[in-house]
Amino acid sequence: MPLLVLVNIIATGTPWFDTGKLPILIAAIIAIGIVLIATYHRRSRERFQLRKIAGLEAVEEAIGRATEMARPLLYTPGWGGDIQRPTTIASMNILSHVAARAARYDCQLVYPTHDPVIMSVAQEVVKESYVQEGLADRFNEDNIRYVSSSQFGYAAAVEGLITRLEPASIFLLGTFEAESLIMAETGNFVGAIQIAGTDSTIQLSFFIVACDYTLIGEELFAASGYLSGDQSILASVRAQDMMKLIIMVLLLIAVIWASFAPDSTWWRF
Repeated sequence: MPLLVLVNIIATGTPWFDTGKLPILIAAIIAIGIVLIATYHRRSRERFQLRKIAGLEAVEEAIGRATEMARPLLYTPGWGGDIQRPTTIASMNILSHVAARAARYDCQLVYPTHDPVIMSVAQEVVKESYVQEGLADRFNEDNIRYVSSSQFGYAAAVEGLITRLEPASIFLLGTFEAESLIMAETGNFVGAIQIAGTDSTIQLSFFIVACDYTLIGEELFAASGYLSGDQSILASVRAQDMMKLIIMVLLLIAVIWASFAPDSTWWRF
């Protein structure tokens, strides 16, 4: 197939390189370079520090509270996502940390989900966390359960679990839609500490009102690196911040140039 494409290019006289996509190539090279620098440059790693995030600082408090009260933790990734969504992957990373602490403190962790694939992955993540803590015998596969693929059937099932179990702490981390307020209000009613986070700007307002702590925007994606201190994850956060700074500088230059030289077109490429 590549040979046929090459023959077609030569036969039709098609240019070998599309100059219209040159800016994309340059941006890709810069992005790759920034990621490599952030990952492997020792001085960059030593200087970089994440700011304090209240919702993540409260994770230990939430797990400790559940342990002291002899009540379970409830963790849900929401209804709106599947295993391929970045929010679901970020939620799994946080789940690993929460499960490890739950195993160490012998605290029951309940994980209801709407997707059988997410359920299977969550079972493996939680089991691995228990094994790493040397407490595999405490793992109960039935606590990670599939409830319903229907949005409000899922919301009703989780609401019922919260009402019956009265968990001391609830983690609402993932992709949420209209079911978010139902679960958050129920958790608030039973007096649970609630830590929430999602990439949906619409649902964030409900979480901010009904939950104790809310991870806003990229705080959810930085959470696993924040909690674990994993340098490979922190490197990606560093790279994102550096690229944002470059984009801000370029936008500022473009605005100034367009203001003083409005007839110039070079910056519009």
